[in-house]
Amino acid sequence: MSEWQLTETFRSTSGDVRWDRLGSPGDDPVVLLHGTPFSSYVWRAVARSLTRRHQVFVWDMPGYGASEMSAGQDVSLAAQGRVFTELLAHWGLDEPLVVAHDFGGAVSQRAHLLHGARYRALALVDPVALAPWGSPFFRLVGGHPEVFEQLPPALHRALVREYVSSASSPGLHPAVLDRLVEPWLGDLGQAAFYRQIAQADERYTDEMQHRYGEIGIPTLVCWGHDDTWIPVAKGRELAARIPGARLEPIPGAGHLVQEDAPAELTAALLDFLRRPS
Repeated sequence: MSEWQLTETFRSTSGDVRWDRLGSPGDDPVVLLHGTPFSSYVWRAVARSLTRRHQVFVWDMPGYGASEMSAGQDVSLAAQGRVFTELLAHWGLDEPLVVAHDFGGAVSQRAHLLHGARYRALALVDPVALAPWGSPFFRLVGGHPEVFEQLPPALHRALVREYVSSASSPGLHPAVLDRLVEPWLGDLGQAAFYRQIAQADERYTDEMQHRYGEIGIPTLVCWGHDDTWIPVAKGRELAARIPGARLEPIPGAGHLVQEDAPAELTAALLDFLRRPS
């Protein structure tokens, strides 16, 4: 489990953020954003491939992965959008290339549309963007987090494993599944898991989705063709709302495209990031 470690810490308004950078400092910067209930770990293969041409910045959002998890912590989309804006300033990145998955897609769009974060280009991978979003399980937990927080640890572990597994179409390697589930175990992790779901309110996308037409930078929308969490039809709708955006379905991939089809996703991203259009 030690093959992916974030070595740097940034003190954000929502707690300590663990982050790292890969590649050569002089190369074109790319920032990767993960989704929920994941962490930067899902980007490991793609990130290492991108270092052939880019300096790659990765981070775990507050309340996720190796970053701070604490009672009363604000891990909402509103908070994460502010934190990402803070991080970009901390890194000194003026107009980086940005690649964002799932919940991270909404974070990147909030930072851009509501907080003035500037990007040279944006690639969205199965993003949370258009309501309604969230599986029936997600909505059930969001309505009763105080009940689920009291589950016995063994039952909670089984529930999280089943939920995370459902993000993949062909299925996850057992070691990968273990790594994705690990941060959500124990008293701290279990509370954090239900906290982030409880705070995932659609109003944070509702208040900006009418502004997607204002996104004036080159945008690529990648989507796992077999995504059962957010169907590819949402990808077509989103691409139609963003001027000039291109939709690229990824065959054989579910919601967790980075794990299901890393080579195909990397190829699409490298092509787009080399000459955004």
